[in-house]
Amino acid sequence: MDLPRPELSLVPRPRKLSPRPGRYRIDHTTRLRVTPGAETAARLLRGYLAPATGQRLEHADDGTFVLVLDATLTGLGDEGYGLTVGPHGVLLRAARATGLLRGVQTVRQLLPADALSATAGRGPVDLPGVEITDVPVHPWRGALLDVARHFQPASYLRRYVDLLALHKLNVLHLHLTDDQGWRMPVAAYPRLTEVGGHRAESMVGPAGSDRFDGRPHGGSYTRAELAGLVRYAAERGVTILPEIGLPGHVRAALAAYPQLGNHPGRRLDVWTEWGVCPNVLGVGDHVIDFFRTVLDEVLDVFPSPYVHIGGDECPADEWETSPDAAARVAREGLSGPGELHGWLLARIAAHLVRAGRRPVVWAETDTALPPGCTVMSWRDPAHAWAAARDGHDVVYADHRATYFDYARASGPGEPPAQPGQIVDLATVHALDLTPPSGEPALGGRILGAQGQLWTEFVTTPAHIEYLSFPRLCALAERVWDPASDWPDFRSRLTGHQARLAALGVPYAVPPSRPASAAV
Repeated sequence: MDLPRPELSLVPRPRKLSPRPGRYRIDHTTRLRVTPGAETAARLLRGYLAPATGQRLEHADDGTFVLVLDATLTGLGDEGYGLTVGPHGVLLRAARATGLLRGVQTVRQLLPADALSATAGRGPVDLPGVEITDVPVHPWRGALLDVARHFQPASYLRRYVDLLALHKLNVLHLHLTDDQGWRMPVAAYPRLTEVGGHRAESMVGPAGSDRFDGRPHGGSYTRAELAGLVRYAAERGVTILPEIGLPGHVRAALAAYPQLGNHPGRRLDVWTEWGVCPNVLGVGDHVIDFFRTVLDEVLDVFPSPYVHIGGDECPADEWETSPDAAARVAREGLSGPGELHGWLLARIAAHLVRAGRRPVVWAETDTALPPGCTVMSWRDPAHAWAAARDGHDVVYADHRATYFDYARASGPGEPPAQPGQIVDLATVHALDLTPPSGEPALGGRILGAQGQLWTEFVTTPAHIEYLSFPRLCALAERVWDPASDWPDFRSRLTGHQARLAALGVPYAVPPSRPASAAV
């Protein structure tokens, strides 16, 4: 695509874009004309434009900046929009309210880059003339942020949501629980956060290291904070996907409630190490009841149609030696302790299905997946297509292309990351969701893709954003439109980096290396 003007270096690239002559000035005379159903988009637009212009942009029936919700525009789907900017007016149209929100983000990118800054001046700004028709290819365009390993406050999560929304990403996957911390409040089980939300120290370096930093780490969210985050994200067209992981990655829960484990009398601490913890859930009825109660609270807070229940990296060693596990195997007619993983996931998944939600699980090698689950394929692309053949919807999350806790590049200046692992910008942009040859129908099972940022070595917002960007730009581009061309993307990214800089995203300069995360 030929983009003669730097301000048209949009990311992700619109499906159709034509420059038009002239510019539209937003100043003290500008008024919005907001049709019924477009009010949420208008509020969002005002929130973005008011700091830059100093104007309230009130409604007027003769306003020249027009937001229209028109259900007859069926070709735009749920998230598509049309945007026309000329010297005498702006017209933003969509068939669904979410489409208008996507269009608002395009307007935001069309602003002069310095208008995005928190210190932007208050005065007139110009939008370049343009004609855009834009519809995404994939409905799932996400980013996972692990707040279990290193907690981040709700205020920062709001900023991260805004950065996702700018790039038309529509899912923030919050990894709320793990061996090293439990961040989700559950009224019936307060020790989950009181005990499980705090660990004595953190491992220094990769899994297997014998070094620790000696510094306590902890934190958890209140229900009000999470509900507020859900509302804030929804106003920007972003869904918060909660993850409560099981049957493995549960050491923090076992520290809070030992009766959930395979050795109820054993006292465990919240894990201070990285890697795969050997402690997993027991398989008694009380464990299932416990997690049904936990998930009922999750459903109350998060209206997402999807709820993630983990399912990855679950060693069977404790089940191999547990009399209770052996009794469960016999009672359920299972072939052995290894089948308890799928059995337990199926019970929890069924609870979500009965509640009208769609369970999400990580794909694992040689593991039976409960029917009706959406699958995130992370180990091998072959798992994605195998799940699709079995009738599962799939979100692509291959670690070799979407794990942003892997280094962006090699070199002594890079911040801590998973040792020896690199995912560079070109690798992310090369993300390919094309089904295997001869099986085109499987493409209909691929919902999209998301980037993963695990935080064993990531402690600060600056580190999060350095690892996220510009790689999330590349992922957003490819999932919005897989036809994106690498040289064209690189050219547009050069202009887009001015927006990241104005927003204070440290995409270019590695953050300092905290001693607790040194590898």
